[in-house]
Amino acid sequence: MSTPTDDPLARERSHLAESRSALRAMREDVESLDISDVTANWVNAEVLARQINERIKALADLSDTPLFFGRLDYLHPPGADRAEGAEGERFYIGRRHVHDAEGDPMVIDWRAPVSQPFYRASKKDPMDVALRRRFGYTGGDLTAYEDEHLSDPAEAATTSKLLQQEIERPRVGPMRDIVATIQPEQDEIVRSGLSGTVCVQGGPGTGKTAVGLHRVAYLLYAHRERLARTGTLVIGPNRSFLHYIEQVLPALGELAVRQATVDDLVAHVEVRGTDDAAAAMIKGDARLAQVLRRAVDSHVTMPTESVVVVRGSRRWRVAAYELEEIVRELLARDIRYGAAREALPQRIAHAVLVQMERSGEAPDDRVQDAVARNSAVKAAVKAIWPAVDPAKLVLRLLTDADFLALHAEGILDEDEQKTILWAKPVRSVKSAPWSAADAVLIDEVGDLVERTHSLGHVVLDEAQDLSPMQYRAVGRRCTTGSATVLGDLAQGTTPWATRSWDEALAHLGKTDGVIEELTAGFRVPTDVITYASRLLPHIAPGLTPVASVRENPGFFEVRTIADTADVVAACRELLRNEGSIGLIAADARVPALAEALAAAGIGCLAPGEETTRETRLTLVPASLAKGLEYDYVVLDEPRAVVDGEPDERTGLRRLYVALTRAVSGLIVTHAAPLPDQLA
Repeated sequence: MSTPTDDPLARERSHLAESRSALRAMREDVESLDISDVTANWVNAEVLARQINERIKALADLSDTPLFFGRLDYLHPPGADRAEGAEGERFYIGRRHVHDAEGDPMVIDWRAPVSQPFYRASKKDPMDVALRRRFGYTGGDLTAYEDEHLSDPAEAATTSKLLQQEIERPRVGPMRDIVATIQPEQDEIVRSGLSGTVCVQGGPGTGKTAVGLHRVAYLLYAHRERLARTGTLVIGPNRSFLHYIEQVLPALGELAVRQATVDDLVAHVEVRGTDDAAAAMIKGDARLAQVLRRAVDSHVTMPTESVVVVRGSRRWRVAAYELEEIVRELLARDIRYGAAREALPQRIAHAVLVQMERSGEAPDDRVQDAVARNSAVKAAVKAIWPAVDPAKLVLRLLTDADFLALHAEGILDEDEQKTILWAKPVRSVKSAPWSAADAVLIDEVGDLVERTHSLGHVVLDEAQDLSPMQYRAVGRRCTTGSATVLGDLAQGTTPWATRSWDEALAHLGKTDGVIEELTAGFRVPTDVITYASRLLPHIAPGLTPVASVRENPGFFEVRTIADTADVVAACRELLRNEGSIGLIAADARVPALAEALAAAGIGCLAPGEETTRETRLTLVPASLAKGLEYDYVVLDEPRAVVDGEPDERTGLRRLYVALTRAVSGLIVTHAAPLPDQLA
């Protein structure tokens, strides 16, 4: 029981202490479970032991993470037309559910229906909430609280200081959750249903990545059994990004969500080669799917000879015209190549069984299976519908000009065909100089042959940089499930960057997806996003600029410098502040800057490496900056960032990304003239 006191903060601290004690007891209860006599065999024991270990991990109490961050006091008891809650009833809202020894809740999971008003209630629509209390923490210690009396007409609506402080709090280390600061428009996306696909267009700092991750956590809460069977997946642009976000879901108690890049999904061959922009554009074009389908289907050959099956003293003949009818019927069904190949011997066997029945025999299923395995039937299937190896087929297309021309006729012109053909002959699949785009083509063929396993839900982040063929690869992983697509058209930095979300959803196979736009910026300071938004008319005309809602305008300065020593000086200056620092530069300038930092005795990390109190500076090539964030950023030579890309528009988009990585302050350093678009 709480210690009686008139000090509200002391009472809340007491509840926090009791809640931590209750969580510890929950964990100890699970740890003490004895399953030695529960399971029938070692397989079940292994599965149960793994589930118990995952439960123990999920019940971990992170000492520096608030166990609850809010409180709701409801006005009325529950009823058909009332919010869930009772008069005088109080709910503490936190990252996970905690109950006492009697089973009464001490902390309510933020995903529970009763927690929703914490994010949605307002003075205009209090949702039957009398009081909403937010808590402030220093580390894991509760240090402050702030109340909103939502049902009191005399109290004016105000901006939450604690909410603002949490949004603007310096960040060191990987990305953290935003569970305490989710805004109403974000919450609507987070809690949208599992059956629908949602596409979120959001500028820098609007929280789209966090929204996607919290949506996964919510769906796992609301549909746990279904998603436990079908699986979930988060797809990011690169390993650095995945490392940056990997702690968000575990902090919310979700440990079973796989994370991968598109390259991971299609890793059927070893990628050791690269494509130039022109070849990559063509290989990423959705037209290649038609070329590949033609090439796969071309392996089917119409039969010209009968099949004779010998059983005992009897011979059963299936004429060539009958075989052709079977083949054409299978082709017309438009099923996977491999599935049709498996069905063909059964269809031939069925034709034999029909003859047997007409002659007075009574064959059963075992006879049909035996006929399907007959050597003559196997030989016919091999000749008519041979097995297809996806990698070998793509290799032939990329090395055999005649084979490519045959199947690309009317789809790719001669110049496009020459662009993707390899200049040198290749002996085998293993020795081939496969590129990332080639691996996607192999994955496409693999799906034409055998259906790709579909997951229950996929989150696709930084989606604007995917090619149409990459979208198709992701779409294959959620054909029977749904997706959350996250991105910003203004940050597309590949030659094939997405032009519209409707087009992207079509390639993904989710034409019924709903497109939502986030325009309120919670991460990037006002002065910084205003400066970066000068580029929008040139890189994404028509997009709504992000409007920063931060009270702190942030630190922003453009400096003309003499050499790299001035860049190092800017970094040293920012290191006096609390928080993480990112030095972002054109890829070609990174080695020289690394050398200058080392000469000055300043240690630095590579993207994806976790910042610490001792080493807070990360040297970031502009090509890897997307999706990352730092409290302070030094952006070196904007002109070099633009010039480092194959064309100006892509370069300006890369610059837009680099300009919007700062949370608290940005220093732009340049010796060369700035791009005209920033004037």
